[in-house]
Amino acid sequence: MSQSARKVLQETFGYENFRPLQEEVIRKVLNKNDTLVIMPTGGGKSLCYQIPALLFDGLTIVISPLISLMKDQVEQLHEFNIPALFLNSSLTPEEYEENVRKVRNGETNLLYLAPETLLMPRTRNLLAQVKIDCFTIDEAHCISEWGHDFRPEYRQLAEVRKDFPDAVCLALTATATPRVREDIRQILEMKDSQTFVASFDRKNLFLKIADKDDPVEQVLDFLYTRKNQSGIIYCFSRRQVDELYLDLKDEGYAVKPYHAGLSERERTRNQEAFIRDDADIIVATIAFGMGINKPDVRFVLHHDMPQNIESYYQQIGRAGRDGLRADCLLLFSHSDTQKINYFINQKEEPEKSVAKKHLDNLLDYLETTECRRVPLMAYFGETYKKDNCGMCDNCLALDSEKEDLTEQAQKFLSCVVRIEERYGINYVTDVLRGSHQKKILENGHTELSTHGIGKEWNRDQWTQLSRLLIRKGYMKKDPKYGSLKLQAEAKEVLKGTQRVEGILDRTQAAIDGKAVERTSSEVENRYDESLFERLRKKRKEIADEQGIPPYVIFPDTTLMEMSYYYPQDSESLLQIYGVGSAKEKKYGREFLDLIRKYADEKGIKERSKDIEKKKIRHSDKKKHHRVGEEYNSGKSIEHLAEQNGVKVATILANLKKYYDEGFDLSPEGLLAASTLSERKKDEVIKAMKKNGPELLKPIYEDLNKSVDYSELRVMQLYYLANNK
Repeated sequence: MSQSARKVLQETFGYENFRPLQEEVIRKVLNKNDTLVIMPTGGGKSLCYQIPALLFDGLTIVISPLISLMKDQVEQLHEFNIPALFLNSSLTPEEYEENVRKVRNGETNLLYLAPETLLMPRTRNLLAQVKIDCFTIDEAHCISEWGHDFRPEYRQLAEVRKDFPDAVCLALTATATPRVREDIRQILEMKDSQTFVASFDRKNLFLKIADKDDPVEQVLDFLYTRKNQSGIIYCFSRRQVDELYLDLKDEGYAVKPYHAGLSERERTRNQEAFIRDDADIIVATIAFGMGINKPDVRFVLHHDMPQNIESYYQQIGRAGRDGLRADCLLLFSHSDTQKINYFINQKEEPEKSVAKKHLDNLLDYLETTECRRVPLMAYFGETYKKDNCGMCDNCLALDSEKEDLTEQAQKFLSCVVRIEERYGINYVTDVLRGSHQKKILENGHTELSTHGIGKEWNRDQWTQLSRLLIRKGYMKKDPKYGSLKLQAEAKEVLKGTQRVEGILDRTQAAIDGKAVERTSSEVENRYDESLFERLRKKRKEIADEQGIPPYVIFPDTTLMEMSYYYPQDSESLLQIYGVGSAKEKKYGREFLDLIRKYADEKGIKERSKDIEKKKIRHSDKKKHHRVGEEYNSGKSIEHLAEQNGVKVATILANLKKYYDEGFDLSPEGLLAASTLSERKKDEVIKAMKKNGPELLKPIYEDLNKSVDYSELRVMQLYYLANNK
């Protein structure tokens, strides 16, 4: 079964390897063992039930809380040629009945339902007529009153589950404390289930907390260096969303609002615009996001404090789901704490106490001076073992050192004086950087002493400095024309009697500098950006024609690999991340034509050697997996050595590699492979208990060198497998 799962992963979904824990979870599900999975957003939870759904004979039901999430999942599965359906209120009566007919006739592998739909008598009656192999509950934390998003209707799922006694139950969530996990297990009666908890460390997320000073200016500073990037900005209230949306729209950003005060039609339209890359930014309340599966969100910015760590973690989890670097900035002020406390005090006990505890945990995280990952992961019961993550503001200590910006401030203010306070930020910046554009020439400003004296900084840095000077009261911006006017305090700076200190937005610089080593790959650092943009344009054209989000066709990671390897034929294209056989057949020709044309124009050849290495790595991985699976199916170690034409030691090495990756091994077959007497075996086991099984030399010495290393390797593997 495990081999079949790997085949589906590679051939249907186009992924070379499973992510951590995926294969173990899938094996448990296929063996009909109830399973609880806590895996962070972007960790690959969906494949844990989608792959079994393709291997089971019967239907897999997926309980999902949001219509948008169902729609998105089903669209993506259709791109892989996987039969999947949903039943909810977004369907017309005719569409609903057609989907019911398909379910009844066994024409689908997966059926997505909201809890409310599942609880309807007509739905339960329909499902009683078909074979159900898997009952999956997504966002399972909604079951627990201790979770951050408790939903009473989720509690009734335990009763409905009894309708399917032969179906395995799989519960999934991205955020669950140990207490919430136990709640889920008890309510769903998962008595003999296994719980898998993936690491909560999202290594590609840069975590930064900044004191909220002038939030609109801070947001504009942040966005200025992230042009055309996709991102979400969370606000506390609908009013705040509307105000910030208008501010950003006035600045020329492609932005949409999202909150419960908008009509359902408008919310859906704005969400679709974001998903389909027609809008770069969504400004939203917490009502937005649970149904979003957009992998290329490059930032999540909290304009206001969230109410607890679980909400915060889930919201930042919407960034960087493609594994590429993403920024998470939270603007923090104590007045936000007072707002949240006000709402907490309106609650009744015990809900009030739970909410207060959640807020205290969040404040501990926001106010910490240690690595941000330490308290964040501790909240979820995980210990972060590194001293420095290299991907948070505390570890990089950016905010602990204010910069002396006096010299640059004098240049900027002096330039404003010399152009007679008649122009705005962009014009001043162009003069400082020595521009010879038409307007500057016509005004004679190339003759100014300040022309070209600011070439040491780029446009973004000068723009951010200008915002800082406005915030500190050295300048004002004319609200109608945008021209800059000096204030009285500026004279002291120009005379040199007052210094200007502060921090420009350095998050991007941090990522491009120290933190890049933490997260980036060769492909990410050296892909061809021009080709990448052409591929993105092609992807958007195809997506618009089909009425689906661009990432459903290929995620950015796939386009990056195409822009690095320059594949020239179908065989090479199939080695690219995320290109399975279904997508190669559907889109391969159009993308290959574009890549070949670009390569011809630029005189570039395919990185055929690197692609060949990918193939070899692929086959190497498969070898020890195949050996492990065949051994577990009942083949002896001697049989496997003979079958593969290798020594027993080679098979043992493959089994050790398989075990080290977290897979189970049958201890009996290992014990049978040893030629030692029962007495000697017992002696070896005692020596391993005494010295630990990891290092063989102390065991060899303890046994007076009476057992050779080949036998110790067999017994070591037996000991490990038997004591897992």
